[in-house]
Amino acid sequence: GRPSINRILLPSYHIQAAMLSRQSLLRAARTAVPRQSAVLSQTRSFASPASGIDQVKPPVAVYGLDGTYATALYTAAVKTSSLEPTAKALASLNALVSKDAKLTTILHAPTLTPADKSQIIAELEKAAGVPQSDKTVKNLLATLAENNRLSLLSGVCAKFGEIMSASRGEVEMVVTSATQLDNKTLNRLETAVAKSSYVGQGKKLKVTNRIDPEIVGGLVVEIGDRTIDLSVSSKVARMNKLLQDTL
Repeated sequence: GRPSINRILLPSYHIQAAMLSRQSLLRAARTAVPRQSAVLSQTRSFASPASGIDQVKPPVAVYGLDGTYATALYTAAVKTSSLEPTAKALASLNALVSKDAKLTTILHAPTLTPADKSQIIAELEKAAGVPQSDKTVKNLLATLAENNRLSLLSGVCAKFGEIMSASRGEVEMVVTSATQLDNKTLNRLETAVAKSSYVGQGKKLKVTNRIDPEIVGGLVVEIGDRTIDLSVSSKVARMNKLLQDTL
């Protein structure tokens, strides 16, 4: 079969990293934070056609350099009527990067050659199932690679997901528990919260169960920018504070 990205690129990455001089490291650091005008120029290149680019307004503003790329990607996807396929491809890419620590290391490598970048892009497209006809995602990956910003891919995926959730009228609810919750419990929570004032009229609730053993027990429920902390660890912390204040 075809060799993986990790087997091909990791050895060369370690050799190249060892050869990096202090001067080249400083040069890389100086170029890591570009001027806003340069970023807009780069993102405009894949949000073509450039004329009328500002006519597409995302439903929510996302910030940071990854947010700038995500916004331009949304613009491009709207203009090419490919929002859903693009969202599907970005979700696959995000899952791929999230579960592969070695791939994350490769994407952050400052010394990738043009050949390395081409191979990475090809492997990412294949793993995410990006169709040959989908120029929007291909252009995003090419733009990130060309500007040495493949390290932003995970952030771009996350920010694009935020924009898509807003466009679908979704309100995200993250339920953090010490162990995985069963579907019955999650459905009961979803039903209760969906009827509350936490979710606006006409909005859809998107529920995610996050596992964090450190909360010991109970739940932490986050809905938008609101947090309901019903965890055991929180109760213990409050009790400890009360005891300290009393003594």
